[in-house]
Amino acid sequence: MIRRMTAECAGTFWLVLMGCGCSALAAGSFVTDPGVLAQSIVFGLAMTTASYLFGPISGAHFNPAVTVGLAVANRFPVRDLVPYILAQLAGAISGAALLYFLARARPGFELYAPSFGVNGYDSHSPGNYQLHAAFVIEAVMSFAFVIVNLATSASRAFRVGGPLIVGSTLALIYVVTMPVTGASVNPARSTGPALVAGGWALDELWLFWAAPLAGGILAGASFPLLFGRGAREGTKAADRKFSDLPQR
Repeated sequence: MIRRMTAECAGTFWLVLMGCGCSALAAGSFVTDPGVLAQSIVFGLAMTTASYLFGPISGAHFNPAVTVGLAVANRFPVRDLVPYILAQLAGAISGAALLYFLARARPGFELYAPSFGVNGYDSHSPGNYQLHAAFVIEAVMSFAFVIVNLATSASRAFRVGGPLIVGSTLALIYVVTMPVTGASVNPARSTGPALVAGGWALDELWLFWAAPLAGGILAGASFPLLFGRGAREGTKAADRKFSDLPQR
């Protein structure tokens, strides 16, 4: 369990540091802001590399919505939910804290949400999208992302290419979602920057837990209905996988 929690912490740390860092460290400097497309690709590449590295250890969740969705689909032990989510939060907060430390080293640095990766809605949405639009897109995209995670882990055919598919899916999701909310689809990824930024970011953080978890739970419940036999075979494979892992 210690190895698995360490892997989840490190993977989430990498995701936040790379994904949010590509814009936070460029803001206000001579470097051109990477833009929505480039930042989405960076998030996807960060997810892909971390998944290849840590997937054999922890399953490469790096996201409470994925962990909860897998548990609902009976693909992950419920007893391990809290340790995994705590590890993911620790990684995200550490990544955001390091990013803040680095960004402050630039003279004239001012912490402001768009460059630091803080998520928001209404007046704090990059495109001024209202609350209901923010909730719906976060829930729908989280549903899609968790379904992809479930599907790629349910078959041995995705053993090699699975992390690349998951990372590419995250990049595509971020391209669409970033103008609406700044793109979360991950409660841990939202919590780290929000805790560092404080203020309204903490007031609006509830949505970036509620919507992704709702999407993850729905995905976990729907997966057996959508994929049938493949889902059941994946459940058996997951049972064998976790039975071989060290238990607390």
